[in-house]
Amino acid sequence: MDDFKNIFTRAKAAAQDLLALGDERRVQILNAVAGATLAHQEELLRANAEDLSRMDPQNPLYDRLALSPERLEGIAADMRQVAALPTPLDRILEERTMPNGLRVRKISVPFGVVGVVYEARPNVTFDVFSLCFKSGSVCLLKGGRDADRSNQYAVSLIRGVLERFDVNPDAVILLPATREAVHALLTASEWVDLVIPRGGRGLIDFVREHAKVPTIETGAGVVNTYFDKNADLEIGKAIVYNAKTRRPGVCNALDCLLIHQDRLKDLQALCLPLLDHRVELFVDEAALAALDGAYPADLLHPAGPNTFGTEFLSFKMGIRTVASLDEALAHIHEYGSGHSESIVTEDPAVADRFRRQVDAACVYVNAPTSFTDGAQFGLGAEIGISTQKLGARGPMGLREITTYKWLIDGRGQMRP
Repeated sequence: MDDFKNIFTRAKAAAQDLLALGDERRVQILNAVAGATLAHQEELLRANAEDLSRMDPQNPLYDRLALSPERLEGIAADMRQVAALPTPLDRILEERTMPNGLRVRKISVPFGVVGVVYEARPNVTFDVFSLCFKSGSVCLLKGGRDADRSNQYAVSLIRGVLERFDVNPDAVILLPATREAVHALLTASEWVDLVIPRGGRGLIDFVREHAKVPTIETGAGVVNTYFDKNADLEIGKAIVYNAKTRRPGVCNALDCLLIHQDRLKDLQALCLPLLDHRVELFVDEAALAALDGAYPADLLHPAGPNTFGTEFLSFKMGIRTVASLDEALAHIHEYGSGHSESIVTEDPAVADRFRRQVDAACVYVNAPTSFTDGAQFGLGAEIGISTQKLGARGPMGLREITTYKWLIDGRGQMRP
């Protein structure tokens, strides 16, 4: 623990240093990191290839782990977008002058030291740094073993840019990829202000159960889409295909298609495009009858007891037939994780009920859940998708990772 205490003490000191840094300087540094990411992409890809060589390509995490020139371009673009956003700091959230003349203001300020525990996603390293740095906080990164070489090189690159700008490089620190590091971070309440887990249900549950530091959950995404009896077939086909196949290993990917029983005749049309990726379907009896003979038998299975409520993170999907909107809402209430839910319908009244009665961070009408992403919401990037209700909810961008304090100015007033 002594080694970790040293690390956490350095992080706390760096948080104080960052308070003196103006937004113009932060913008320069973030743009410089974006440039360095592209200038050193060969080295980044080489480090990433070492990580990929240790993982089975069939592992659902493989796609999350993989970097490419195109993904590095996207990472750099996201950092530049974060840099260009207005500063989230020093915003006046409330302001009033009391009858006694006291001027009271509530302003946004950095958290200080933010710890993030995440799995095989090296892009998170850049996202977290850019968001924390722009919002004035130090980030303590605890990545997974699978991405350790990628993360090591990424953090060394970022720290090199910080040193070049004469900024404390401890604004970003990568912890060892060990369980001991997770335990140390979760119990470092003297030095760490906030911990955010990004990963599957097991990781999130572990953090919730063991953390002594305040946490914000970025929950698992058990995502449903309801194809209503008044849905447009062409829109539905595009939504199901995009939500399931765009990137199946991410939290906003579709896990279960709910279909109104009056539209079972359209189920083949909805599902056949999924054969481009050989998506396995786990379906109820009515859906099985509708797809039998049209969808390959080796990819078509009866739904099991754990089908609904499973975050597949792969080319697998459940299908359930419902008799009404009420039944679809009941399914989402029972099996959804509060992440993202979608409806395909041309009925405005049905759409309105769905919006009001679905309890999720992001609720879609005639659009795929793949849009649940900070950049897609105009936030530049995200530090995670919060599924909790206290504090941040949904994509957590710059404003969501600041806190506030009260400023009170007086002229010698005394409280009676």
